[in-house]
Amino acid sequence: MTPTAPDDKRVSGNPATQARINQTVKQQREQKRQEKLAEYQKQLAKRKRGKIVWWTVGSAAAVLIVAAIVASIVFAPEPPPSYEAGGTGAEIEGVQTFENETSHVEGTVDYPQSPPAGGPHNQVWLNCGIYEQPVPDENAVHSLEHGAVWVTYDADAVSGDDLATLKSYLPSSYVILSPYDGLESPVVLSNWNHQLALESVDDPRIPEFFEEYWRSADVPEPNALCSGALDAPGKVS
Repeated sequence: MTPTAPDDKRVSGNPATQARINQTVKQQREQKRQEKLAEYQKQLAKRKRGKIVWWTVGSAAAVLIVAAIVASIVFAPEPPPSYEAGGTGAEIEGVQTFENETSHVEGTVDYPQSPPAGGPHNQVWLNCGIYEQPVPDENAVHSLEHGAVWVTYDADAVSGDDLATLKSYLPSSYVILSPYDGLESPVVLSNWNHQLALESVDDPRIPEFFEEYWRSADVPEPNALCSGALDAPGKVS
């Protein structure tokens, strides 16, 4: 019987037989080496694919984050314009001035201006803000008494982009925006005893009017509240 060498390496006294045995052992070892190499290459390729996937996912996530940041900047709403309260006495072409008395009354008032720019009014003021429906004259006039600017518009002439443009002029407080029936101009700006009729929402006198008359000290009750009272129907903000 032919003895068995360590590591399962067989031996034979016949040189030819021993050569075949040695060749077989070499083939087995080479096969194992090739199998290990193939497994290593398989694992290496798997790791590479994993890195590619994570790099792709990470890159896509980074692009989405950057896009979200850019979108938040680009599409963020514009902050409301800032006007100085009080006015400087500047003259604005087209502004009409009146001398209206101030008193609290009950019921409706027949105002000499349409929309009114002062006069007798309800004892409850209208909360400032944006309205989609006409508001009561008597309450809005009380807000004018407190220094608000009342922006009225003809809903048939001003809508869509034009209305958005008109809203872009509004400060964050002490302003009323509402449609008004029977306006002779598309847009009318009113402050206590001052009024400006305009044909276009792009008229540069709109911000000029706010600069001069918004929260003016030349009203019966400057710095009085423009909130905490009446919300008329149609208030949206």
